[in-house]
Order: sequence, then structure tokens, then C-alpha cells
Amino acid sequence: MLGEYRIEGRRAAEIATSVERAVGAGELEPGQLLPPMRELADRLGVNPNTVAAAYRTLRERGVIETAGRRGSRVRPKPATTARESIRVDVPEGVRDLADGNPDPALLPSLAKAFAAAAAWTDREPVLYGGEPVEPELEQIAHAELAADGVPDGPVGVTSGSLDAIERVLTAHLKPGDAVAVEDPGWGSLLDLVPALGLRTAPVAVDDEGPVPGDVRRALEGGARALVVTDRAQNPTGAAVTATRARALRSVLADHPRTLLIEDDHGHRFVDRPLHPLADVTHHWAFVRSVAKAYGPDLRLAVLTGDAVTVDRVRGRQRLGPGWVSRLTQRAVVRLWADGAVDARAVAAAYGSRRDALIGALAERGVAAHGRSGMNVWVPVPDETGAVARLLHAGWAVAPGARFRMSAPPGIRITVSTLTGDEAGRVADAVASAINPPPARRYV
Repeated sequence: MLGEYRIEGRRAAEIATSVERAVGAGELEPGQLLPPMRELADRLGVNPNTVAAAYRTLRERGVIETAGRRGSRVRPKPATTARESIRVDVPEGVRDLADGNPDPALLPSLAKAFAAAAAWTDREPVLYGGEPVEPELEQIAHAELAADGVPDGPVGVTSGSLDAIERVLTAHLKPGDAVAVEDPGWGSLLDLVPALGLRTAPVAVDDEGPVPGDVRRALEGGARALVVTDRAQNPTGAAVTATRARALRSVLADHPRTLLIEDDHGHRFVDRPLHPLADVTHHWAFVRSVAKAYGPDLRLAVLTGDAVTVDRVRGRQRLGPGWVSRLTQRAVVRLWADGAVDARAVAAAYGSRRDALIGALAERGVAAHGRSGMNVWVPVPDETGAVARLLHAGWAVAPGARFRMSAPPGIRITVSTLTGDEAGRVADAVASAINPPPARRYV
């Protein structure tokens, strides 16, 4: 026992999750010494190799650090930045397929939009006390959300999806509450939840989105919120289908007090229809970012939801930044109104690149996932080894440890800039990295 906290689990993933949850909840503090592996194995009644695997996972995620005979300790820096630190340094000459960025060639030019917004602002300067949301942006957002079946609600504007999700979570939850999150899922969200003093409740994901049985177990287990990525799920590319949406709405209907947050960052660059879950619970929020389709530096997301949730977000926002730059909002209005992004063409480009890689992998006997978006998820038996071997072969991919809690190992490959002649070469390298030839034996 460490203080008042007892590490639990029979499998490596369960032990790692137990420690990570305790760190996120503050029950295991930075610098705190963990039990020696053999001692913990005896206490849990498991093989020492199981504990060793759990500690290795925690080290890869940046939750703990090991100093030889001095043992393993919770990292002194906050675990909230641990996943962001799990990155591959891309040496010169290595092709970067790890960054998760959109293709710059498919992003619109911002110069004209900001010039028009600046001229607009010169005529109508924004001063203190004004409305936080640009009226024309609100009008366009309402129309597009309604066209996609999102229920009508008030509109807010935040500095990107993560900012919106943070504000919604803090508007309703208190430290110690559990949030059901996709596993594997967005690494920044998996860091954010414990940073807010909340606990993560992992929910499995397949190609159609969160698995309803896992969602039900999480909510019955006490999770007070659920975060769902509707399309282009990071890292798996999952997209919620109509059938899955009905199943999830049925689960949520049995738990109407659940705070539901939907992330539709895939708007205007995905080739899958939206099937929203919104308004089946008392409190809900639907977030739509412009980052991937128009440019990450815009830092803007539109938020809608029930009146109480949006009002709380706006009220807290007034006590911080006040509002998201109306100049930026006006630039986004111009981008939307001028049709600066051909959504079908962009979605088709990313779709063809995904399909090319997934097809090439399938030809080599490698299963992969990627129904939408710009990433492909490849399950692997040895994540660290696969990443290292691919890097040696000239390809940088993202280690799955950035995105998972209890989910099996995998790697994420960003296909946004993948060219047609590269798909086969990447697939060859992945197949070789997953199934390396046996080491030569010398007599």
C-alpha cells in the first residue's frame, strides 16, 4: 500500500491503468516511490514479468521514471504533459508520417480572408462590452449544424476543440469525477482529463466509434461524462455510423444525467456523414473545429449545446480571455462564405491516400483501420520495436502509447501528405517492422 492507495490489477494493462488513474487523481504524488516489481507481483499474485510490463508501459507514457536500483517513481513533472512528450525525433532524411497535421497544399490561403476581416474591423472596430460571437458566423454555424442534424441551441466560440471541451467539463464536473473517453483516443484529451483533477474511464473503439457495451459499463460504473469523436477519430479514423449512433443514444437515454460532449473536428475534410448523438441527455455540447480543414493556427471552434452549458461556458470565458478575436471570427466567416475549401475534393484526397495505404497493408497481410480522416491505425505486437525499426527504415510514425490506456499496442500513420508511390514502400516497411526476420545465429 502507498499511503492510502492500493495498486490493483491482474494484467499489465490493468496495473498500469490503476497507477495512471491514481496519479491523475492525485492519490499518487509526483516523486512518490512505487513498490519494487517483485514485491508488487507477490502482493497482486501475478508473475513479476506482468508488473515489469506494466511499469514499462507507464515509462513509455511518461507517468513514471526508473532509476535502476533506486526504483521507480512517479515523474516529478505533471503527468498531464506525459503523452505530448511521447514523440519521435525525426532525423534529417526520414519521412515524417507521425505529426498528425493536414496537408498544407489542401489548406486555403488566409491572406484574402484576413485582409477582408481587417477592412471590416476598421469600419466596425470591436470594443469592450460587445457581443462575443460574430453574428454572421453564428448564422452560418446555425445553418450548417441544422443541415447535419444537430439540434438547435445557442452558439459560442472557443479557441479550438480542446479549449471547448475543457470549458464544458469544468462547467459541470468536480475533481474526482470520472469521464468516459475513447481508448485509443486523442492524446491531448487523455492528458486534459487528469489535469482537471478528473478520472479517465476508458471505452473501447472500433471502426464505427465507441463500443456501446463499454459505454454502458463506464456509465453504470459512475462516469459522469462521455466524450465522443463523431468522425476522423484520432488515432483510429473511426466514424460513428447511423446504427452505432442509435445504439449509443439508447445507452445514453438510460443515463440522462450524463454530460455528453461530441467532437466534430472532421467537418469539411471527411467523407463520412455526421450522425450526432446530441440532446439525448440533459446537458450536452457539440464542438466543431476549423483547424484541420482551414488551418490549425486559426485556433477557433464553434460550440453549441443546451442553454445551461453554453451559458456557463460563456460566463467563465468572460472572466478569462473575454472572447475569441472577432478579427479571426470574421476571417473564418469569409473563408466559409467564399467556399475557400472544396470539402468534397479535400475529403476525396485524404480518402484516396488512406485507402491506398490500407489496401497495400492488406496485400501484405497487415490489418489496419482508417474509415475517415487523415490517420491510419495499425495494431502491432511490439510497439516500441515497430517504431524503432520503421525509423531505421526511413519512416517516422507515432507510437500508440500517446493515444491509449488499456487498448492493445499500435502505431499511428498520418497519410495527409502520402504520395501514391509511397504507399507500397510504407506498407513494405510496416510489414517488415511487425514481423522482423529471426536474428541470425552464429555457431
